[in-house]
Amino acid sequence: MDNIFNPPLLLGHPVMQTILASIGLRRWGSNPMLKAAQHHIIDAGDGIRLSGYYSPIKGKPSKGLCILLHGWEGSSDSTYVLSCGRYLYANDYAVFRLNYRDHGNSHHLNQGLFYATRLKEVFQAVRQAARFSNNAPVFLAGFSLGGNFALRIAKRMHDNSISPLKQIISISPVIDPDKATDRIDSNPFLLAYFIKKWQKSLACKQRLFPGQYDFSDVLQRKSIRDMTDLLLSRYSDYPDTKTYFKSYGVYDHDIADVQVPTTIITAADDPVIPIEDFHNLKISPCTDLVIHKRGGHNGFVDNVRGPAWYDRFMLSKFKAGNPWPTPP
Repeated sequence: MDNIFNPPLLLGHPVMQTILASIGLRRWGSNPMLKAAQHHIIDAGDGIRLSGYYSPIKGKPSKGLCILLHGWEGSSDSTYVLSCGRYLYANDYAVFRLNYRDHGNSHHLNQGLFYATRLKEVFQAVRQAARFSNNAPVFLAGFSLGGNFALRIAKRMHDNSISPLKQIISISPVIDPDKATDRIDSNPFLLAYFIKKWQKSLACKQRLFPGQYDFSDVLQRKSIRDMTDLLLSRYSDYPDTKTYFKSYGVYDHDIADVQVPTTIITAADDPVIPIEDFHNLKISPCTDLVIHKRGGHNGFVDNVRGPAWYDRFMLSKFKAGNPWPTPP
């Protein structure tokens, strides 16, 4: 396949690419993956339950299992997840779509709030989901915050193996959450999109646990940073927002010792993640950093009714097997 993402002129603007990542038009048409989906509640340890959907290949062996991680305030039904899953499923890969805590109508499963620092439960859920592979290869792909989780899972595997996991793909990952928050807050379109979704999520959590949460003043705040400040001060042990952001960012040498083949895909025109964040990363010999000139945030769409560039890229990577030698 062509390894350079080159969208048509009318689709090339970074905001357009970012919109195309989630636009409903890309969900239209038959999706056999959804028809095959089985709902599962995953035991993520310490009494934590996460929701996910497993779509097995029927009537023949699968070529592997791909576990998909959505972005912040997305879900297992986000357009980019459904589009990617449909394409992989059509090519005989089973798919597991995981929801984080308080995402994808799963607010009732746990009393505690979602924080992006909750790596342990996401790691355990991925480990549990990998068991659906029936000894076939397992692949992990994450988008935006899911890409951040994917990189932290790659790092964690140095000490906690998920043995069937063969490759990790991280698309438009959040590297420095502090900078990303400022980018969102300074972009009226992105700010309106994320605030609306977060307000809806918090209102749902409050309805389910009225004695535990009162977000009335949080919901009145006009920026992601202000909402985060107030939420953390009231319902967390983090002393301030910067400490919280620092706790789940990916910095400097954080992924320098990764031992599972990993590909990071990003765009220089990403309106959320500054490209400079990637220039300072020290990556391992098992990690490939792919920076496209265009693609927006989580976009890389060159055909609104077909698979995204990274969908086709994933398939080629998975078919090729392990392209890097195992490190000593």
